Amino acid sequence: MSIYIAIALGGSAGAMSRYWVSSTTYQWSGQFAYGTLLVNVLGSLVMGFLAVMLVERFEVSDEVRLGIMVGFLGSFTTFSTFAMDTLQWIENGAILKALSYVLVSVLFCVLGAWAGFFTAKQIFLR
Repeated sequence: MSIYIAIALGGSAGAMSRYWVSSTTYQWSGQFAYGTLLVNVLGSLVMGFLAVMLVERFEVSDEVRLGIMVGFLGSFTTFSTFAMDTLQWIENGAILKALSYVLVSVLFCVLGAWAGFFTAKQIFLR
């Protein structure tokens, strides 16, 4: 049960941090989605760093590791998890699998967002 509490606390902090970084960056930069890009790149960078530090270098409890990596970073950006999955396949020599995952993920996520957007407009904006 304590793992779920750690993930929930990390997730709450990650969501608030994402909002702060995104909204602050948007106020500074204007129209382009620099805030989203920044949290995705920053989250991926930190996820990669912590994957080594918290798993291979230092022994930390599951609560700490999962609270930070799944809770905080998962809420800050799910793109970091996507990046780590891809990197693990590349590290294991499964280049085609990694490239396929990237292409399929981006395509289906954009199509999924479009389908949800289009469906909602048809239902609620008629």
